[in-house]
Amino acid sequence: MQSNYDVAVIGAGPGGYVAAIRAAQLGLRTAVIEKEAPGGVCLNWGCIPTKALLKSAEVFQTIQEAATFGLSVDQASFDFNAIVERSRKVVLRMTKGVQFLLRKNNIDYINGKAQFISPLALRIDGADAQSATLSARSIIIASGARPRMLPALPVDGERIVTYREALALREVPRRLLVIGAGAIGIELAYFFRTFGADVTVVEMLDAVLPLEDKELSALLEKSLSKAGMVIKTSSQVERLSRLGNTVQALLKTPDGIAEWTGDYALAAVGMQGNVEELNLEAAGVAASRSFITVDDYYRTSAPGVYAIGDVIGPPLLAHVASHEGLTAAAHIAGQEVHPLDYSTVPACTYCRPQVASVGLTEAQAEKAGYQVRVGRFPFAASGKAVAIGEIEGLTKVVIDETTEEILGVHIIHPEATELIAEAALARSHEATASSVLHTIHAHPTLSEGIMEAMAGALGRAIHT
Repeated sequence: MQSNYDVAVIGAGPGGYVAAIRAAQLGLRTAVIEKEAPGGVCLNWGCIPTKALLKSAEVFQTIQEAATFGLSVDQASFDFNAIVERSRKVVLRMTKGVQFLLRKNNIDYINGKAQFISPLALRIDGADAQSATLSARSIIIASGARPRMLPALPVDGERIVTYREALALREVPRRLLVIGAGAIGIELAYFFRTFGADVTVVEMLDAVLPLEDKELSALLEKSLSKAGMVIKTSSQVERLSRLGNTVQALLKTPDGIAEWTGDYALAAVGMQGNVEELNLEAAGVAASRSFITVDDYYRTSAPGVYAIGDVIGPPLLAHVASHEGLTAAAHIAGQEVHPLDYSTVPACTYCRPQVASVGLTEAQAEKAGYQVRVGRFPFAASGKAVAIGEIEGLTKVVIDETTEEILGVHIIHPEATELIAEAALARSHEATASSVLHTIHAHPTLSEGIMEAMAGALGRAIHT
């Protein structure tokens, strides 16, 4: 470890390590300080392990539907411990990949906890209890976020858990209460329900995935309910307690007060930025409600100090953090950069069916004053979807009636998170509904659904 760097990055998650690599590529002497493992929450306890677990659930669900494909599978079963072990092996492979990339780019990787001692100097407390200091011309804070703790939800990490403990459970809960119906809550609710858990989801707002288009949220709720999940929206937990291996909850619902008893509860009610251990006061970095305040180039209130990713607040997405890291690194290197257009950021939820979107919902577009036209294409009308036995869901597009600007695209389907990339590209390149319609899509493909939905919005539908 050197004592002086051009750039020091606090945190090696998808924002931090990407920022570090880009800074190194631009010729800057760079160090990354990470107190846990390379890859941050995303690779170790978030995006990657959850997708590995969800793939096991998807495969198991497909096996159970084998007869619809003319196949016979007798007495399908699962080894839950092996499922979890597979997810951890996936994590190990990915974190080793990050370590390789850092070495390849001659970046100093420092395992330890960083805190400011002055605006451009850090004290590093290592895992071996040794301390060191380093300075840098610029510092990027990419310390991430963690589950928000609320007094009404006494998380103990054993029976009342967050997503982090839930990913490492070695048994399927018999009865699971999921508090919060955002992406994290719904993904884990689907996972455990697929392997036999009796799952109840409680959401304070009036829909599951409340930030998504209401039409798609309603379709997802219907699908999850059909799969045996109990969904209670416009509801909240009044009291939550544990007695031995039993968890008890008092729920306030539109139908009145209800009692729930089970063996696990999962709190998924929001996130807060990791700022407490950074000693931001020594650097003069301003924060509000646990999130660091930044400008369009991710500069904080302290000259030379930048912040990116979850620690600066929503949208708390790995792909957003990475792009913010690229922007910050380029700005530090003196390159001309353009602020990110957050309206082109895709959002994805990986339950089954998946939900993915980019841009405005129908309600948001109308509230913003647009004269909107809506096009829908159900996958039941897609030749590819019928052929592969995945007809559930639809593509919905929202366009401006006059200019044909694509205001938003919303997809619910088992492959929605892969399909949304075309819509994000169309938004970022300012494509119109007509230009997408006039782009020849291969047949038969699921991606034809976006083209067909555009045709519907333009009043030119062929297959619906």
